[in-house]
This record gives sequence, structure tokens and C-alpha cells, in this order.
Amino acid sequence: MGTPSSMTRTGKHEPWELQVSRGQIAFHETLFKYGYNPLIINVNETIWDVGGLYAYPSSAVAMTATSASGATDAGVTGIISGLDTDYNEVSETFTLDGSGVYTTTQTFLRVYRAYITGATAPAGNINITNGGTTYARITAGENQTLMAVYTVPAGKTMYIGKGTATHGTDTSGAFMTVRFLFRPQGGVFRTTTKIDLIGDNIQFDFEYPLEIPEKSDVEVRAICSKNQNNALAASWQAVLVDNIIP
Repeated sequence: MGTPSSMTRTGKHEPWELQVSRGQIAFHETLFKYGYNPLIINVNETIWDVGGLYAYPSSAVAMTATSASGATDAGVTGIISGLDTDYNEVSETFTLDGSGVYTTTQTFLRVYRAYITGATAPAGNINITNGGTTYARITAGENQTLMAVYTVPAGKTMYIGKGTATHGTDTSGAFMTVRFLFRPQGGVFRTTTKIDLIGDNIQFDFEYPLEIPEKSDVEVRAICSKNQNNALAASWQAVLVDNIIP
């Protein structure tokens, strides 16, 4: 007799989304991006940990991870993920040295995620920088980046099925204008969705998923209607599909 099995184990009758998450659908993979910006005023800002508009490297460069707590965070480990000069996915594991610093050997054209992997959480923010520009931040207490920023790898197309935006309660009547944008390689940022909300959450369910081509930059931005600090969170769910399927 064979090994006892079930439909759940084989995955034949599970929801398609679960099968993709389990790696049972060839040439497909899931993507979830989530960002948070706690201090948005009446200036457009990207939804990410650092604030302000996100800047993209013009060429692939080494990244330096530096803890704001210096030597206190010596030995903290993590991973930096992004794309190389050809837009291929790359990652590098880091261990902060005795001064709380690590410089990558891998060069990155894009950085879209970083997180802590070991048993020790950093005491301070870890900024991932090059030449004085911050490209990612692991905020203390979060242990990973919170950045609604992504670039589609070479050879893949991204299909966004759902997006969300959440504005904390505001009794002053300030509203947030939120935009989902993408920039094709060599092009300019284009608005794909634009909404206003006051102290509320909105969910976009795209019955026909938005198609974003390879090497495109994608991000969420927001601006407050008043000159005061407001927080906003944004996310999207997508599937990455290989462009060439044997």
C-alpha cells in the first residue's frame, strides 16, 4: 500500500492562490508589498520608512548597512534584497561589524526589501545607503523594511490584483490623496490609481489585474491636504509570471 494522502496534500483541489503560494504552479510566484509613512505633510511623499520621495540608484552600487546604535548592534544579521545591473534578483546576507556597519560585495541597481534574520533584534534603525542617499531602512522594532516600493525583475511581468490604503483617524478634517504609480524602464511615473480618504481604509480589487512590465518601478505616494503630520499605510498583492514559459 502507498503512503496515505489527501486532496489537500496533493493540492489538486485547493484554491489557485494557495497553490501559487505553495509553489505548485510553475513559473508563478506571489508578491506582497507593504509600506508605512508616519509623517506625511502637504508635500508628496513615498510610503516608506524614511519619508520624502524615494530616490533610485542610477547605476548598480554597493550598499552600506549602518546601525544608528553603532557597536551596540555588532553581530546583528540580516538580508538585503533587490536587483543587479541587469535587473536580475539578488540578495546578500549581512553581519554588522564591531562598529555596527556592513558594506556589501554585491552591487544593487535596486533595493526593495531588507530584514533581520538572526535571534538578535537591532537596538537602532539600520540605514542602507550609498553616497549619502538612503535606499532602505530597517526601523528599530519592525525588523524589516516597510516600503511600498518595488521594481519588476527582468523576465517577469507583475499582475496586481489588490491594493489598500489606510489613513489614521483625523479630527481636523485633513484628507490624504493617495496614488499608485509605475514607471516603465526609460519612462516617467504614471498614475494608475488616485483616491482621497479621511481616517479610513480603502481596498482596490482589480477584477482584471493591472499588468506591469519587467524592469518597471512601482511605488505608492501620498500628500496631506493640510500642513500637519499624518500617517498612511499602503500595500498591494500581486503575482509575478515568467515572460517565457517553456
